[in-house]
Amino acid sequence: MMIISYADSALSVLPPLVAILLAILTRKVLLSLGLGIVIGALLLSDFSVIATSEYILHTVGQLVWKDGGLNNWNVYILGFLVVLGMITALITVSGSARAFADWAKQHIRSKRDAKLMTMFLGCVVFIDDYFNSLVVGSISRPITDRYHISRAKLAYILDSTAAPICVISPVSSWGAYIIALIGGILTAHGFTDSGYLSVFMQMIPMNFYAVFSLLLLLFVAAFGLDVGPMRQHELNALRGNLFDESKGQPPGAVSDLPEADTGKVMGLFLPIAILVFATIYFMVSSGADALAAKDLPFNVLGAFENTDVSSSLFFGSIIGLIATVILGIQQKVELPMLLSGMLVGARSMLPAIYILLFAWTIASVIGELETGKYMASLATDNIPFAMLPAVLFLLAGITAFSTGTSWGTFGIMLPIAADMAMGSDSTMMLPMLAAVLSGAVFGDHCSPISDTTILSSTGASCHHIDHVVTQLPYALIAALISFVGYIVLGFTGSLIAGLLCCSVMFAISIVVLHFVAKK
Repeated sequence: MMIISYADSALSVLPPLVAILLAILTRKVLLSLGLGIVIGALLLSDFSVIATSEYILHTVGQLVWKDGGLNNWNVYILGFLVVLGMITALITVSGSARAFADWAKQHIRSKRDAKLMTMFLGCVVFIDDYFNSLVVGSISRPITDRYHISRAKLAYILDSTAAPICVISPVSSWGAYIIALIGGILTAHGFTDSGYLSVFMQMIPMNFYAVFSLLLLLFVAAFGLDVGPMRQHELNALRGNLFDESKGQPPGAVSDLPEADTGKVMGLFLPIAILVFATIYFMVSSGADALAAKDLPFNVLGAFENTDVSSSLFFGSIIGLIATVILGIQQKVELPMLLSGMLVGARSMLPAIYILLFAWTIASVIGELETGKYMASLATDNIPFAMLPAVLFLLAGITAFSTGTSWGTFGIMLPIAADMAMGSDSTMMLPMLAAVLSGAVFGDHCSPISDTTILSSTGASCHHIDHVVTQLPYALIAALISFVGYIVLGFTGSLIAGLLCCSVMFAISIVVLHFVAKK
């Protein structure tokens, strides 16, 4: 099948641009993604209808079956979603979710406490962003529902403690991936004496977007700084409308299930704890096996760098499901209720699975169009060197927004940033790499086609586009703070000056948000 190249063409941006704009305007995610896929396939197939159909069928087929075998990453992630839906439903059926909500009412005494607790859990569960969004969402939803916190606010909390935490945590799937990328880049440029973990740690305070989006979330959660569409969702939640019911049930919703009267708080905590520890075990174990296959000594960071995230999530969830079923039986939940709960839970994840499949398909189309490379090529030699950290932040943001992947943006933009630094001032290498990491997370936060954004909506059981539009104002505020900080960092070469500027901007933003929210 002949594929037309668009690596140097602005047309490569057309499919994601159409999909994103249409999704925001129509709020019909599948229709918008589908149209973006068709436009991209037509471009790649030189507008041949037959070739376009063949390409789409081939691309969709590869989501499940690739290179003569199962596409393990996708299949395991989809399996993880289904099993987690079952676990969530079983926790509801057993009455454990209601028991936990009753317990929380005695210990979490305010709406603010419920939001801060969710944020705390999001910061603690840092091993993977998918895991963070879905598991923390399952734990927190009964509490946030009890205190009339909108599902959109819950999705914002989940999303803003998923990627921002993972991108600055060395012991996470993100941290290991980034360290591996940076290690290769530094070695290629002759920095063989640098400890890659220590380099990663040095970059943490330079990742302005991650740092200040977390700080912004803390103030929004603590002081109720609800602005824009989020304010309306929170007002609706106070009236009992946690999500927009006119759009139907959101992904992950299991509200129609019967609940047993014998539920225990441990019926929620124990399965989730087992799920967490089992997943960590499988991550370390698969990483250790990979190290052994390469004849390398075992270490935790190396294990996370080489781990199989998707299979670890799936097998960890299977262990969690078995534990949930056993606890349900011990709590005298009837077998028909357990089976019904598992069926409803699996079915509740179908909307998220459909969106994810469409998002993966358009990601493949965008990859063939080489949209990311085109976006990266916009960084030209005509830009003043002092502006490069800020420009790289913006370009990484636009690339991640357009492609829906922060990891793909890391892979494309980090080598370009390193080459630019080496061509001008090698002392700015780390700030420029950090600007790429920061911008990629920003773009990922804003993009409706990002899988992290999709799964945050699923974890919160929130309509996807509602999450996108309510989070956008906060993401833009944190991005503006970061952009100005990178300008100062670029001109002064001082991290302290950049952080100080960001802190001043942040304080001003909080005052303005407080005024707008109380108006």
